Amino acid sequence: MSSTPAPSKVPFYVSIVLSIPPVFMLLMSGVMKVMQTEQVRQGFADWPAGSAVAIGAVEIACTLIYLIPRTAVLGAILLAAYLGGAVCLTVKMGMGVAGWSMPVAFGVLLWGALWLRDPRIRALIPLRS
Repeated sequence: MSSTPAPSKVPFYVSIVLSIPPVFMLLMSGVMKVMQTEQVRQGFADWPAGSAVAIGAVEIACTLIYLIPRTAVLGAILLAAYLGGAVCLTVKMGMGVAGWSMPVAFGVLLWGALWLRDPRIRALIPLRS
């Protein structure tokens, strides 16, 4: 019989709750781009043909990679790059804080959730030493 206490499941459940909003929004955004909704067609009117579908497919793929526990770290890295591009684009378009705050918040939530549920990430990024 082991005397080591069982790890708390609270951080794991909190990580799931933190992941839900960005994962839902990224999947919804990706699906809308792939489906070519009217709003997407208007937003991508000045872009090369097919770029919305390609960007949506990348968005969905990166999010799905994040959702698989074995590949979650890779997914978080890919989503950080994707969201960094979104920040750059919104700054270039002059959308102000309202434009870039959402991708930044999503990145913080995704990495924060991963930090809570993955001890390797906590060891890599300790909040206290």
